[in-house]
Amino acid sequence: MTPLADMIEREFGTPAVVVDLDVVEANVARVQALCDRAGVANRPHIKTHKSPTLAKLQIAAGAKGVTCQKLGEAEVMAAAGLDDILISYNILGERNLGRLGALMRRVRVTVAADSVTTVDGLPRAAAIAGRTLAVVVECDTGMKRAGVETPGEAVALAKRIAETPGLSFAGFLLYPPPDRWPETQVFLDAASAGLRDSGLVARIVSTGGSPNLAHLGALEGATEHRPGTYIFNDRMQMAAGVATLQDCALSVYATVVSRAGPERGIVDAGSKTLTSDPGGLAGHGLVLDYPHARINALSEEHGFLDLSGSAARPIVGEVVRIVPNHVCVVVNLVDRLVTVRGDRIVGEIPVLARGKTV
Repeated sequence: MTPLADMIEREFGTPAVVVDLDVVEANVARVQALCDRAGVANRPHIKTHKSPTLAKLQIAAGAKGVTCQKLGEAEVMAAAGLDDILISYNILGERNLGRLGALMRRVRVTVAADSVTTVDGLPRAAAIAGRTLAVVVECDTGMKRAGVETPGEAVALAKRIAETPGLSFAGFLLYPPPDRWPETQVFLDAASAGLRDSGLVARIVSTGGSPNLAHLGALEGATEHRPGTYIFNDRMQMAAGVATLQDCALSVYATVVSRAGPERGIVDAGSKTLTSDPGGLAGHGLVLDYPHARINALSEEHGFLDLSGSAARPIVGEVVRIVPNHVCVVVNLVDRLVTVRGDRIVGEIPVLARGKTV
């Protein structure tokens, strides 16, 4: 057990979610430089860190603004003084439209929409705010999540936005699958041609996320990119080839609480810490101190270790470090991040937008 692990266990207890600020700052600088070289603005997605403190660090490094997934996240960012917020989610319902209108009074907001139903509700927010609301059309180019599926649908919805009082058409929101950027270019070119025929222009062409950092600059016409996970990185980003282990700023410190059998053990980080989302990977995290061990199952408070492939094995009471598969979900499970620089504890960062799913 390292001296830092011993200090974290004594001062904070385990499981503890720990962030190395030196690595965070290096990640932020690296990706900002990538965006600058590609000639696209960086609009990081805060759903990974959910922290105004870290969002301000990204802005100070050169980011244009921030992306939020839900209104609650945007409200937290606005309350902390952050401006120029893109909400990359369909906003529906009288209550949410009222909240959006109130938010628009305080900060600049752009929202995404992929249906006439969403678009037709948005003037309510614009009327409450007394200002025009910028709207981007979300487009699907193969990810099969939200978004219109054809250039024709994208143009038709853009025209609907432009013709609706209180709204302005701002552009397109895309999340290209990593292997479908050429197809995304075909989609964007066709949609852009349709806009020209209608007298419209997309001033924003926004792409995402961290797995697509390798493709920055590949889409002609892109104006900004929305990476999120890059600030911490995780096993999924390593598997995608856009991060190394040295780029992983966040780890979970957990205590071995049982070694009831020679080839098995239990750590005190279960699904309430590491999440049950495997991210398409084997096991539920990389145990840095015992890389050949495998967290092969989780219950709420237990992480079950398979030690059969590991020559070295931990003892009861030992604190180990785990790089999670999917860091975004891990952050949303805790109230604070313990911050370190190298082998020194330097403080805490509250996760102020934790649980803001509405």
